[in-house]
Amino acid sequence: MKAVIDTNVLLVANGQHDDVSVNCQVECIQRLQAMQKSGVTVIDDDFRILGEYQNKTHPNQPKGVGDVFLKWLLQNQGNVARVEFVTLTEIANDCFAEFPDPSLELAFDAPDRKFAAAANAHPEKPPVWQAADCKWLDWWPSLQAKGVRVEFLCPDDTCGFYSKKFPDNPLPALPV
Repeated sequence: MKAVIDTNVLLVANGQHDDVSVNCQVECIQRLQAMQKSGVTVIDDDFRILGEYQNKTHPNQPKGVGDVFLKWLLQNQGNVARVEFVTLTEIANDCFAEFPDPSLELAFDAPDRKFAAAANAHPEKPPVWQAADCKWLDWWPSLQAKGVRVEFLCPDDTCGFYSKKFPDNPLPALPV
């Protein structure tokens, strides 16, 4: 198992997203724990992803599974069997040469671009794990067309959030 992990997976595992279901939180917890046991986490070598994790969690006082995962990741970043780094070329603020679809990049939330860029920069193009950010429902088809998969860990929650946030839009399909 290898993945780029969106920060919201850690936050949901920590219980820092009040609106998600218990099933969603359990799924995020199980995925992070499985990653610690036998997975490979892909991050960028300029520590943009780690920096965001650190800004939104508490690795020095771990209380939640996301905090514990970050602490583990920090301790294992030198272990090539558990953490792989990719280089991202920032061509403008939060814009990356490695972003898979330049025509989609400006529609993306700026802080989320690094996750898609990191997945695309990796030779194996690991999936991006996404917990509950419903905007990714609009973005995944273009990303997948360029070889970057999005794995929605909480599809029911994500679709529910999308329907509430964009009530006039039809619900996008999920990846198969």
